[in-house]
Formats: sequence, C-alpha cells, structure tokens
Amino acid sequence: MTSNTPVVHGSWAMVTGSTSGIGRETALRLSEDGYSIVVCGRDRDRAAETRTLIESAGGRAVDLVADFNDPAAVHALVAETHRILDGGTVDVLVNNAGGGGFSRTEDTTDDMFDSVFNLNVKAPYILTGAFAPTMAERGRGAIVNVGSLSTTMAAAGTSAFQAAKAALDMLTKSWTAEYGPRGVRVNSVDPGYILTPINEHIRDMYQGYLASVPAGRGGTPEEVAEAIRFLVSPRASYIQGTVLTVDGGKNAVVAM
Repeated sequence: MTSNTPVVHGSWAMVTGSTSGIGRETALRLSEDGYSIVVCGRDRDRAAETRTLIESAGGRAVDLVADFNDPAAVHALVAETHRILDGGTVDVLVNNAGGGGFSRTEDTTDDMFDSVFNLNVKAPYILTGAFAPTMAERGRGAIVNVGSLSTTMAAAGTSAFQAAKAALDMLTKSWTAEYGPRGVRVNSVDPGYILTPINEHIRDMYQGYLASVPAGRGGTPEEVAEAIRFLVSPRASYIQGTVLTVDGGKNAVVAM
C-alpha cells in the first residue's frame, strides 16, 4: 500500500471517524505515507485500536474521543489537538465522520434533523474553520470531505441525510473558493454502498441495489481510502473543488 508520496517532516493528518471502516483504512494509509495521525471518533477503545495498528507498523498517532453530534465537543477536540501537537499543525483534514438521518420527513423530529446536520455539516465546518486558515498561512494543505452517492440519487426515507451530504459537497466548492488560492486543496469523495462494519448486517437489504451496480458488488473501505489518499497526495496537485464518486459505476448507468 506504500505510495512513496513525499510528506513534509512532522506533518499531521486528522481523520475523523477513524475508529473503523473508511476512516480507519484512510488513517492507516496516510500513516504509511509519512503522516502522523490524529485518530478521533466516539469510541475510545476503537480509537486506541487504530492508534495501536498505526504504531505497530512504525507510525505515530494520538487518539482522541469526540462526539461529532455535539458542536461543543468538536470545539473541545480542536483545543485538545492544538494542546497535544504542541506547536505542530494539521496539514491534512479528512472529514469522514458522518451518518444518521434515516427516517421519513414526517417522522424526523427537530432534534433528529439537528443531529444529522451537526454530524455531517457543522462538525466539518468547525474543523475546517479551525485548521484551514493555518494551512493557508503556510501555503499548503489538503482537505477531503467524505460525502455520499445519495447527493445525486435520491431515496425515500433519507431526506435529512441526503440534504446534509449535499451541503457538504457544496462546502467543498465554497472552501475551494476561500482557501484554494492560498494553497489548500479541498475535494470530496462520495462513496456508494461500501461494505463497512456498520453496513455488513444490512447487506441483504441491498441485493437489488448491488445487482444494478456495473461493478457487480459493493465497495470496500480500502477502495474509498485509496481515493482519499490520492486526493491528499501531490499526485492530485491540480485537482481542487471536485467530487470523486467511488460507487462502482452506479451513478453513471441507469438500470434497465
């Protein structure tokens, strides 16, 4: 999995939701590329597991716990990151933590709606506002927002989630306008159905969907992580403000 990507010595990458699935695989790959990793998620034990995996492979990581549904906890995460890095800076931010919002519109309470937008939009907004200006001062940095195929393909019962992920893709473009001229590349990766641990137990529900995917299967966390890895790397130096869909061709083909 080594990419031989040059990394400035002492560079840190924060990967939210890196306690499992796409986030964990992304953290492992960025560590292989030379980044020190800020592992963060809601589960303390799984965050520690990711840190141990990184360290056992010769990398460096810290693990922090934050509930991304709670804006105050996200602000506290920023403060703790600054304290632990002790003068170090976040050069890469992967806004991967997300989810929720699977209910019909009439069944979605105000608290449910706010939770979905706090997790999928406000948390990335707070983190980008905290770390992107420092990247811009140095004239380098990369941010990848992890969205969803559902930003372009609607499904009943997921309206709040889809609206939140569409907002995140729009923020990719807005942040490109704000920070791109100062050396910070911002892009999105929008996965289709990915066989993460959280999705494994509902795989049977998606057999019809998977049958319509040109690739003939669901994706793996590793495949999405590689897309993120590419967008972070200098190989993507002229790619800004784009959405890279990782869905096995589902978004390109109409099922007949």
